[in-house]
This record gives sequence, structure tokens and C-alpha cells, in this order.
Amino acid sequence: MSSNADCFVVLPPKCSSDSLILGRNAEDATAVGGIGVSSEICYFDASAVLEGKTDGGAALEPTSDTLRVILQKPQPGVWGGDYGSNEKGVTVALTWSTGEEQAKDTDSLLATDIVRITLAQSNDAETAVDHIGSLVAKHCNDNTKVNFIVCDPSAAWILSSAGKVWAAEKLQSSWQRVPSGGLTVTSTIDKSSDGLDTSVSFAAAHDAEAEASTADWCGVKPEGEGAFTQQDMFLTLRSACGADSRGASVSVLSGKGVSCHWFTGTPNAADSVFKPFVFAPKPRISPLTQLQPDSKETLLHSLHANRKPAALEHLRSLEGSCVDELNNYFSLQDHASDELDELLKDCVEAEVKFYR
Repeated sequence: MSSNADCFVVLPPKCSSDSLILGRNAEDATAVGGIGVSSEICYFDASAVLEGKTDGGAALEPTSDTLRVILQKPQPGVWGGDYGSNEKGVTVALTWSTGEEQAKDTDSLLATDIVRITLAQSNDAETAVDHIGSLVAKHCNDNTKVNFIVCDPSAAWILSSAGKVWAAEKLQSSWQRVPSGGLTVTSTIDKSSDGLDTSVSFAAAHDAEAEASTADWCGVKPEGEGAFTQQDMFLTLRSACGADSRGASVSVLSGKGVSCHWFTGTPNAADSVFKPFVFAPKPRISPLTQLQPDSKETLLHSLHANRKPAALEHLRSLEGSCVDELNNYFSLQDHASDELDELLKDCVEAEVKFYR
């Protein structure tokens, strides 16, 4: 299973409210069956986040210290995810993976497995990078190549792996686009596998032909100090998406207040609306974003596919109102109270009323 995405990251100096904003357009339509394949959005309590069986086959190591996770799955039925966040404000995303069709055995982990496991056990981005590196070294197949983006409210990292070796770069620029298409880490290496030769480009040494091309920002560049917002990232993803784009995701990671995670749950950000999730005391998400028994797609995906053209204009207005209301809430409170337990559920169910 491959997972490709076009990602955009903006660090705190450029973001409003001293936050870090990560946006991701899934671009893996041909890799996982086309835009007709649903993305699932699933929430896991700490007690359940490591339940079940990994898709790669490796057994999960027992641990009692786990975190709550919101996870986007690239296709129904998989255990792991291609994008997700935990209650500590750590977000992990896949930008590119290949070679995983050969990775399933009794002791392998797919990149999607690694995303879920890492989120369940990492309190900050640097710890998450170390955790990914350890899992890659132990469980990745020799033919697998993967790019991860790892963020928390203060830092962003890119980690590239090839087989069981890996290298990670801590981003120093205040904003960057990370396209899919190949390994991203080159000669700037801040963490790596033991014994790795850091004097040469990691991408060139391990995957020269597939090295990701440079790509400029899409839409208005985040050049003003403290000005870039989640709505700017929505516009960026809508400007960047193509006909084959699938679900889009945005995480606004706050070091002082409430981090908020936005998902479309439907294909093509230009034809979809973002719905918010926060780690309230007892979050409940809508079953409309999850695969139901004997179904091949989520109900949200099915209803969105049969929407009336006029629905989008009304939904964009609701999206804008939701952003304004949450920004006002976050300006007054530094935590998510129980009144936000059903935030994502309410927004999804409000959306589908326009589709029926």
C-alpha cells in the first residue's frame, strides 16, 4: 500500500496565535484505488489505541503509557493511518511511501502502522522522530521507502527512511512545502540511524531516481509575521489539490492553548469542507466518518458523492462561521471543555443535512 501526499507546514513565527500549522492533501488516488475509496476518521481512547493487529504483521509491544489519538485512515479496513494527532499536540503525516506491497510478514510494520504506534506513545515531536527511527530499524522491509512529517507546537521534522536506515531533518525555514514523489531528506541531517554516513545526501544515496522535486508554495505565501491562519491553509490546500486529490487535513498546534485538527473526510479540498476535532474530555465522533459493517465506503463519502452543486456554497459559509466561533472560544479558554465533546460529530451531521 502506497501513501502519497502534498504537505505544507508553517512554523510559529508566521502563524497567528503563536501556533504551528500543518496541511496535507492526500494524492494517492491511483495507489489505493482512486478517489472513490473512502478515507476513515477514527478516534481512539488511550486504552484502545494499540488494540488489534498491525497490517504489517509485527506484534505490538505491551505498554501502559499511551495517549488518545485522532487518526485518518487512507482506506477502509486498515489498522494504521496516514495522518493523525495525539492529545499532546504531536502530529505525524506520511508524504510518500513505496515498496510496502512486499512488506507484510510476521515481523514487519507498514508506514501507516508506524504513524499510529508513534502517536500513541510520543509526548513531543523529537520523541516521535526517535520512536519512528526505532520502529523503522526494527520492522521496516528492505524494499520500503517512506517520508514522514512530524510536528508539535514548536517544531517540525522530516524523516526519510529506506529499508531499515533513516535520516531526519529539523526544519529551520519558517514555511515549507513537502511534495510527494521521493525521499526528501538530503544533506541536512540532524538525527539518523547509528553509523549512517551523514556527509552525503540521504535521498541521493538511497533513491536517486525518485528524489522529490522542489515545489513552490501554492496560494498566498505565509510571509507576514504572525498572520497565517487555518483558513489560509484551507485556501492553500484548495489551490494545490488536483482532480485526483482525496481527503485533506489541517492541524493547528498550539503550545499555549487548544490544538485543533480539521478534516474533510471527503475527496478534493476544493469540493469539500473542513470539520474540526479537539481533544475534549470525552470526544465522540460521528459514525458517518467510519466504515460500517458490510459497507465499502463511509456514509459521509457516499452522500458527498451525490451532493447537489448548491450545497457547497452554504457549507463554506458554515465552515467560516465554525472557524470564527472556535477562534473566539480559544481566545477565552486555554482548554477544551466537555461542551466540545461532540464538536466533530455535530459538524459532520450538519454537513450531511445539505446532502439529503
